Amino acid sequence: MTFWFLLLLGLATYLMVQRVVAHSTQTPVWLLWLVLMTPAFLLSGWTLLYGAKQPPPPSLILWSSIICILLYWLLFQWGRRTPTDKQTEPQAIESQSVIHPTAEPVKVRPIEPTEETQLRNCFPWSTYYVQNIEYRPQAVICRGQLRTTPNQAYQQIKSNIEAQFGDRFLLIFQEGVNSKPFFVLVPNPQAAKQINASNQEQLTRPGLALLLLVATLITTTVVGTKLAGVELKVLQSQPSVLLQGLPYALGLMSILGTHELGHYLTARYYKIRATLPYFIPIPFFLGTFGAFIQMRSPIPNRKALFDVSIAGPIAGFIVTLPLLIWGLAHSDVVALSAKTGPLNPDALNPKYSILLALLSKLALGNLLTATSAIDLHPVAIAGFLGLIVTALNLMPVGQLDGGHIVHAIFGQRTAIAIGQMARLLLLLLSFIQVEYFVWAIILMLIPLIDEPALNDVTELDNKRDILGLLSMALLVIIVLPLPQAIANLLQI
Repeated sequence: MTFWFLLLLGLATYLMVQRVVAHSTQTPVWLLWLVLMTPAFLLSGWTLLYGAKQPPPPSLILWSSIICILLYWLLFQWGRRTPTDKQTEPQAIESQSVIHPTAEPVKVRPIEPTEETQLRNCFPWSTYYVQNIEYRPQAVICRGQLRTTPNQAYQQIKSNIEAQFGDRFLLIFQEGVNSKPFFVLVPNPQAAKQINASNQEQLTRPGLALLLLVATLITTTVVGTKLAGVELKVLQSQPSVLLQGLPYALGLMSILGTHELGHYLTARYYKIRATLPYFIPIPFFLGTFGAFIQMRSPIPNRKALFDVSIAGPIAGFIVTLPLLIWGLAHSDVVALSAKTGPLNPDALNPKYSILLALLSKLALGNLLTATSAIDLHPVAIAGFLGLIVTALNLMPVGQLDGGHIVHAIFGQRTAIAIGQMARLLLLLLSFIQVEYFVWAIILMLIPLIDEPALNDVTELDNKRDILGLLSMALLVIIVLPLPQAIANLLQI
């Protein structure tokens, strides 16, 4: 189990380092990966030497994490590339103000004086009084005073820009360092392109999506048969026993697929170009690395950002809940032992999660006591993984669903501060529950800066604010362990 865990963590860490920082530093990716994996290697080595009965000292986790994070930062800065006009990082127009990722690195043609007059005329003084225009390699920044509501200002100026310049620019509306909103014109990569049916077919690639779906169904079914207790020898001699793996496979894929379909359908509702959900099959561990979609056009406003982001976790959780309750009801109650842990489906202690403990008591009733653990049914394993996926996606950090949600509610700057606090809190929680240490490391690798919506200033309505806070409450009751006072009350 330790080998597969390290393999999965190592692969995920390498892919994340390669994707996030490889283009920004000349430091070898393998060296950055090795530094980040050192605490996991130390923790695994301690477990192999002393076993699960003797937990590692908190100082080992704390100091190795601090040293490795500092060393990672130093190595990253040591090899950091200096951006030029021809190679500008898609990071900031100014401090923590992001150019939208759909703005490809195409140099903006300088606006002539006559065109600057036309640009200024797009900003009526009663809507947004322009005081300064700045020219950057990939952007034209217009700063001034907002004189009406953000939504009215954006809609009117967007119409004026389109009337004067056609589809030449994407218009982004953001808050500056002084909390004053400003407009940014960036090159529109879709300008002068005719998006026809063949392009849409190339975007979605339904054949590839179907192929990955079938492959993932096969790999998760194979893993499901092993979880059902079928030995490899029996599987080779009697392929029909693969049917015993279908409950796990269909349960897990239903959760992951519904999660991504929630994103996909909501994106289509807002006319955001998005790919179909793609599953990632693997022939070991869980049988899949999950599923994902890609959005190929900008998100119009914070309302759309919120709706697209929260639709996935809500849809996945709605499917997870009945599957988990049914699976728990058909699971076996076993005695607590030294093998009991949050990663052991044969002896899971439900008190590692508030929500899991409540659902376990609801499903098993008086069979579940203070000295009990649960031998999970394969469907319950799928439901438990659904809780983990929901919680991980709701983490309020960067480009995770939770990061998008807090960005849409509070704005980008406050969301960055919330993401930093979430990182630190999860790191502290990992000292109490060591399994969360992996999550803490993953969150450290995810950039805090989120991609802006085109209109990133107009705030949400109260209903969405409340729904977003409820989603954060769901994250808390999944992640936090059951308090002893509640455990005593429930007699578990």
